[in-house]
Amino acid sequence: MRRNRTVSLITFETALRPKERSLLGRLTTPAAIQTFLDRLTYSPGTQYRSPLSVLRDKTAHCFDGAVFAAAALNLLGNPPMIVNMFPTSRDDEHLVALYRRFGAWGAVGKSNFVGLRFREPVHRTLRELMLSYFEQFYNVAREKTLRSYTRPLHLTSFDSLSWMTDDRIMELIASRLSSMHRYPLLTRGMARELSPVDRRSYLGGLQGSLASGLYKP
Repeated sequence: MRRNRTVSLITFETALRPKERSLLGRLTTPAAIQTFLDRLTYSPGTQYRSPLSVLRDKTAHCFDGAVFAAAALNLLGNPPMIVNMFPTSRDDEHLVALYRRFGAWGAVGKSNFVGLRFREPVHRTLRELMLSYFEQFYNVAREKTLRSYTRPLHLTSFDSLSWMTDDRIMELIASRLSSMHRYPLLTRGMARELSPVDRRSYLGGLQGSLASGLYKP
């Protein structure tokens, strides 16, 4: 774990049990962090979990997964950043943690959909990265629903509140994300002419999904 530690990192590391410390020590790449998230039980509920609670509950939804991934990436020396993607009123929001390599953006995330998880760091702009999720961002009515996104939220702004270990701080993070400016991805004309997701892609994206965790429009 890195030497230049923030107060939040010190609190997190101090709270870790030996097995948890060993597990985190094996998450040495963004891909390894993604594999860990993929193995967690998907949570269909609305409870928010801090990174420490995710480790102990072995459960997460997209919010929990993004914040955990940001913490794990931070342990590797990356700034802890998350971004919120907003759909129409007929779908759930989605969050991922961000990282950069060679000036390009990548992402790590937990999702009930196959296509809304990991992205290699090959996207030159944040908008390009967000658009890479567009075709896979759909609801059970086969509607493509992604419409906008926020700028990255740097979780260092919550360091004094021990965001890595305190579940209560997750509500503050969620509130901050909801209040941030949203950058549109589509014009109204584009949205009107969208075709439904074809059946093959729809079924492929739902492989391994938890039915109770799917948004019902």
